[in-house]
Amino acid sequence: MAESKAWNWKEETGSIWLKPSEDSYYIAERWKENGYKNVLDFGCGLGRHSVFFAKHGFNVSAFDLSEEGVSHLEKWAIDEGLNIDTAVADMLSLDYGDNSFDCIFAYHVISHTDTVGMNKIMSEISRILKPGGEIYLTLCSKETWSFKDAGYPKIDENTVVKTGEGPEKGIPHFYVTLKDILNLFADFDIDRIRHTDDCYFSGNEQNSKHYFILARHKGVNNRQLE
Repeated sequence: MAESKAWNWKEETGSIWLKPSEDSYYIAERWKENGYKNVLDFGCGLGRHSVFFAKHGFNVSAFDLSEEGVSHLEKWAIDEGLNIDTAVADMLSLDYGDNSFDCIFAYHVISHTDTVGMNKIMSEISRILKPGGEIYLTLCSKETWSFKDAGYPKIDENTVVKTGEGPEKGIPHFYVTLKDILNLFADFDIDRIRHTDDCYFSGNEQNSKHYFILARHKGVNNRQLE
């Protein structure tokens, strides 16, 4: 299993990481309508979604492997007068009790592992998410350039390690197909899967593809990728 490695936030200056994603607005309304209260920001980064959900009335817990990211969130929460439970933690082994959360928001984070790690992470998600609770997450697509064309070294059939300069240097990235997702989430009720292509940003044509998944926990153990 690949060793977990935190983002180097000193290498990332983009303001996007301080603003809630567009998806979070819909998810917050959905979860309020469903009566969910306890949200885990799974890999919170600098805390943009933790602050967003707390401002919308949720009880928010948040963790990240980056001490710098968690510290930034803690200061941000104080400035906003928000009560957010924070922790520096590795998503492969979490110190939350069984059935702790109504919902989990994991945006561009759980792909930072290899195949063995992904199976472990899915087991942790199944453990801490209440039966009937929902998870909204993203996974990297095998159709994207960084898996198909970048020439990054592979550590298994689903995983590459990014070697270019920047905040993700040396971090493993796990990639999937639709079939892989259906296997990983065989014991969840999947509401919807979207496959997106961010084909232009930062002033350039791009090929950055992700899956966006909304699923409900049935309360049983997941199947795993082999």
